[in-house]
Amino acid sequence: MARIKGSVFVVDDDASMRKSLMRLLKSLGVEATGFVSAEAFLEAEVESDGPSCMILDIRMPGMTGMELQEKLVMRQYSMPIIFITGHGDLPMGVQAMKQGAVDFLRKPFDEDDLRDAIATALEKDKKLRADMAVHQQAEATAGLLTPREREILSFVITGMLNKQIADELEISEKTVKAHRGQVTEKLGIYSVAELVRFAATADIAPAG
Repeated sequence: MARIKGSVFVVDDDASMRKSLMRLLKSLGVEATGFVSAEAFLEAEVESDGPSCMILDIRMPGMTGMELQEKLVMRQYSMPIIFITGHGDLPMGVQAMKQGAVDFLRKPFDEDDLRDAIATALEKDKKLRADMAVHQQAEATAGLLTPREREILSFVITGMLNKQIADELEISEKTVKAHRGQVTEKLGIYSVAELVRFAATADIAPAG
């Protein structure tokens, strides 16, 4: 059986199902942690240093799997979710997928289907983490800019020329050129196309 690298958190009130899933996950080589309820998962304030995902039961006493998903979405918690259920129907599956679930499996599910879903979820989380690292690095680099330099950059990425920017800000073209030079020097980026890509990654909106 192919081994998968990552961590999986199982949230299911059914003890036998939870234990069965934990055994399967460990046979795949992933680090598995089980929780008896959605509330227990929230209280644990789970964090993971590497790719991870959740296997979440839909129907549980107290907070349901769908309610937990909604809370996590509101908290901007991005860990991918695989839903499992013995009672779910198509509308529930559609709602879960719209909220970002990776898959929706009916019990009893095929182990190969679950393994594929886990691999997909972990790969998704790996990409999310990589994208977040790039975003954070871009934000840190953008932090080197002064407020005026950041403002100039917001105009540069619209394609405006120095003279046009100077007219818009009511400053001299020479001043714009000087600030623009500082921007490119600090960022180490010298083409407008690359500046546009950087600004998008750093969440710097175009002027206007």
